[in-house]
Amino acid sequence: MAKKVSKNARVSQRAANAGSGKDHVKLIKSIKDPITGKYSFQEMIVHKDKVKEYLD
Repeated sequence: MAKKVSKNARVSQRAANAGSGKDHVKLIKSIKDPITGKYSFQEMIVHKDKVKEYLD
């Protein structure tokens, strides 16, 4: 029979992983093709501290 995990154990585990997903953002950048003039979109998930580096 499986052992039940206590609520306190789940809360502490959630606190350990708290910053993992909320520190990242999804960016969508439009890139124009110089030959055809059409736009394409590039999507990336980047850490929120490196957003300006990606957009420049």
